[in-house]
Amino acid sequence: MNSGIDLQGTFIESLQDLGLTPGLAKLLWMPLPMGLMLIGATIGVLIAVWLERKISAAVQQRIGPEYAGPLGVLQPVADGIKLVFKEDVIPAKSDPWLFTIGPAIVVIPVFLSYLIVPFGEKISITDINVGIFLWIALSSIAPIGLLMSGYASNNKYSLLGGLRAAAQSISYEIPLALAVLAVVMMSNSLSTIDIVEQQSGYGILGWNIWRQPVGFIIFWIAALAECERLPFDLPEAEEELVAGYQTEYSGMKFALFYLGSYVNLVLSALVFAVLYLGGWESIIPIENLGALFGISENAPWLQVIDGALGITMTLIKAYFLVFTAILLRWTVPRVRIDQLLNLGWKFMLPVALVNLLLTAALKLTFPFAFGG
Repeated sequence: MNSGIDLQGTFIESLQDLGLTPGLAKLLWMPLPMGLMLIGATIGVLIAVWLERKISAAVQQRIGPEYAGPLGVLQPVADGIKLVFKEDVIPAKSDPWLFTIGPAIVVIPVFLSYLIVPFGEKISITDINVGIFLWIALSSIAPIGLLMSGYASNNKYSLLGGLRAAAQSISYEIPLALAVLAVVMMSNSLSTIDIVEQQSGYGILGWNIWRQPVGFIIFWIAALAECERLPFDLPEAEEELVAGYQTEYSGMKFALFYLGSYVNLVLSALVFAVLYLGGWESIIPIENLGALFGISENAPWLQVIDGALGITMTLIKAYFLVFTAILLRWTVPRVRIDQLLNLGWKFMLPVALVNLLLTAALKLTFPFAFGG
């Protein structure tokens, strides 16, 4: 399905038609995708927080929030406003600079990673040739901020939480990267758009989830561990570490950790949909809506419908994964830290490596089926 309109080209051409120079038109374009990314990611977080509460309530046969707006949809907004106006306390014996910089280092790389997520063939903020590599590189920065925050808090529980976060991230980044590398090998590209296009043409039968059954399980487990979702929330385990690296934080600094956690969850769901579930591709192969209804494919309104379908498909797939992550929170018990590290190093790493080597062998043997 060829989705959407070249937003950047259309915007710049429109400004040039008004008499602006190409350089000035590009300069005016630059803040728009950044603002769109921030707004979109923040709205995604608000929806994810609301879903977390309502799905959790349904699992436990409760009602959940319902008084702050219709069905409680404004409850996440109320939480955000409360955190904005809460007093920002810095412990007396902490390192104030590291204490302040830590939350920013956690959040900024996650927001930047949204740059590479495509919602259609031409509906993405940027299409760079090393998009997946950029995402993996940015995801490895967040644990530095967590370790920095835990150390700067001058609290033993915070320090243990920071150390756990660093150990957990190192343990699961390698299996995650190996699982992604198997998909990259099949697609012959690090571009997220190329990876989706490689899955197009056959509907649900062309998705990588069938060609990488082991890889998608490894990726999802590693992604949950990277997001510190249950059963892998050891760095902030309330029963053991009070709240881990978040113990001494309040106000907006705590809000950044809270925001970063859910932004990362939504991002992981979107990347999973792109890598394994065909991204914007629909379940049934629709190559050209115009040909289907006897309409010119250059019709502007048809391109809008095509783009809207691509965005809808991507969001539906991401919602399914967020729902699964929320359900796991109330289904699977938390593991111990030694079990978590053993799972990462002694099981997932060897399996991910074998999966990568097997993918390479099958690609050479059956190039028509494995992207050769």
